[in-house]
Amino acid sequence: MTSQTILIVDDESPIRDLLRTALEIADFRCLEAENGQQALSLVMDEQPDAIVLDWMMPGLSGIELARRLKKEELSSSIPIIMLTARGEEDHKIHGLETGADDYITKPFSPRELVARLKAVIRRTKPLTEQAAITLGGLTLDPVSQRVTINEKPQEIGPTEYRLLAFFLTHQERVYTRGQLLDHVWGSNVYVEERTVDVHIRRLRKVLSVDNHERFIQTVRGTGYRFSANIGE
Repeated sequence: MTSQTILIVDDESPIRDLLRTALEIADFRCLEAENGQQALSLVMDEQPDAIVLDWMMPGLSGIELARRLKKEELSSSIPIIMLTARGEEDHKIHGLETGADDYITKPFSPRELVARLKAVIRRTKPLTEQAAITLGGLTLDPVSQRVTINEKPQEIGPTEYRLLAFFLTHQERVYTRGQLLDHVWGSNVYVEERTVDVHIRRLRKVLSVDNHERFIQTVRGTGYRFSANIGE
């Protein structure tokens, strides 16, 4: 199987070295650019599977580069993870509105970055074209639309299936009830936010075999996170 290619765009060589090392350990093929113009050329020539892009760069900034890439037909579908030293919520929102698919704040965990890269690459493909997704004995097969735990089939309703599929392809991020409604139910469907809690309870019941419900974590005052990293 050919390694997926990641373009690293950062003007700081030590950061690029750190990113390249972490990604190559995870079996990604890496390309590097130290500025926006180099990145544009590499994107057009190489068509990477994803881009890790620094927010702050001299000349063509990461935000402007992301905006350009999302406007071009050839690069609009390439997922972008924005790497930023700014942790404030308004900066994150600005990055996402510009076209970034995800963000990660410096200093970052290489393990988290790899997990997020895999997640954004998965969710840019039609679900039915994906391979089965497995996490700690839990497997969701998009082709057969079956869920198994330790190879034992589980009965699951259609809404709980869609919710689980979303969680498995969007791990390690916290989502509010409103965001889950938009992503899983659709923005044109009127459903009260508390309905999300009902389906979370049902999904946890499905996943209760061998304690897999622990992956669904309640984040007080915000919403829910799906993570194999318990207690973080």
